Amino acid sequence: MKTLKISLNSIDKVKAFVNEPTEESPEATAGQDAEAEKAPEADDDKETKSKTSFFGKKKKDNKLEQQIEELTDRLKRNMAEFDNFRKRTEKEKSSMYVIGAKDIIEKILPVVDNFERGLAQAPQDDPFADGMEKIYKQLTTTMEGMGVEPIEAVGKEFNPDFHNAVMHVEDESVGENIVVEELQKGYTYKGFVVRHSMVKVAN
Repeated sequence: MKTLKISLNSIDKVKAFVNEPTEESPEATAGQDAEAEKAPEADDDKETKSKTSFFGKKKKDNKLEQQIEELTDRLKRNMAEFDNFRKRTEKEKSSMYVIGAKDIIEKILPVVDNFERGLAQAPQDDPFADGMEKIYKQLTTTMEGMGVEPIEAVGKEFNPDFHNAVMHVEDESVGENIVVEELQKGYTYKGFVVRHSMVKVAN
């Protein structure tokens, strides 16, 4: 068996070769430098993207708030217009009701006038006249319940809003422009004049 003899000088050479630092090739160094440069660029891209998304979201939120304000304003205006329409409609309906009622009352008043003329000529203690008197009172009570009221005239100062002067007389016993006689009774319906009183006025 042959003995392998290695000199100390050979061992030292091997150690020196193993421990010697290896020089990297220019290509490898360039690759590492490129990766190192890309890392900050990637961070910058992330930061830019984050800023862009932040401002984009803020801009979108402002647009939504503007749309909400516009819709709210439009809703308020529509509600106000509807409230005005409702009030106007109710007023028109009320006016139409008053006009219709006045027209009916005007047609009934001549009947009331004839009742009064007939009762004024009826004899006393006549059962038929007493029956007509009761019907007349029932009719006038019903009209008062509906809001129909007679206009006061005799002894009142002449008022063209309620009275229609058809005659003038000289009468020193009463004041000037005072109604001395009522020729036809006037009526109002809920404050509205249905028929003016036909009167005689003192000068």
